[in-house]
Amino acid sequence: QVYLKESGGGSVQAGGSLRLSCELSGGSSVDYCMGWFRQSPGKEREEIGTSDPDDSPTYPDSMRGRFTVSRDNAKNTLFLQMNSLTPEETGIYYCARGPMGRWCSYMSGAASFVTWGQGTQVTVSS
Repeated sequence: QVYLKESGGGSVQAGGSLRLSCELSGGSSVDYCMGWFRQSPGKEREEIGTSDPDDSPTYPDSMRGRFTVSRDNAKNTLFLQMNSLTPEETGIYYCARGPMGRWCSYMSGAASFVTWGQGTQVTVSS
């Protein structure tokens, strides 16, 4: 069975940076679209960015500029570098894996992803 485990969350002051990791076990990240999502209190789960099997990232317009998604397929690990964080970005950050062979451009948001981690809490204080 495939498991995803996020790490690297914590507390940071506004303007700070964090780097999250997502380690996949029991399977492979090769041939899969991988993604990062955030759920803030009182809000819907939103997409931060995705990574195709060739490590090419895609971001929603609202997330461009301060977030960088990357991966190391040899280590089955997905990364999220976050800079200039704001208190509004406090929430639980999740990584997810899509269906085998479907590239990110064919995904339709969170509902398209099959396997999810349990999330890691990020708290940004003002």
